[in-house]
Amino acid sequence: MIRLTRLNGNPITLNSDLIKFVENAPDTVITLVSGEKMVVKETSEEVMQRVVEFRRLVLSGLKLTGTDLGAAMVGATKHHEAPASEASHRG
Repeated sequence: MIRLTRLNGNPITLNSDLIKFVENAPDTVITLVSGEKMVVKETSEEVMQRVVEFRRLVLSGLKLTGTDLGAAMVGATKHHEAPASEASHRG
């Protein structure tokens, strides 16, 4: 999720996975995979930087908005791992 600003000054938090493309026309227009469009104050470069920064945080496992993503990832990995006895039988 990234925080952006609508043209009227209101903040909006956007799920960056839903962005289809970003264009300058002359304002920054974000088109979502649903076809919905939104206009924001940030430049297309700023939008890209925020998406990259957010994804780096997620992938690095840093705490984000009070959630320990690293622990959540380790927990998910452990949940999907086969017990040692099963792993040795797979050959």
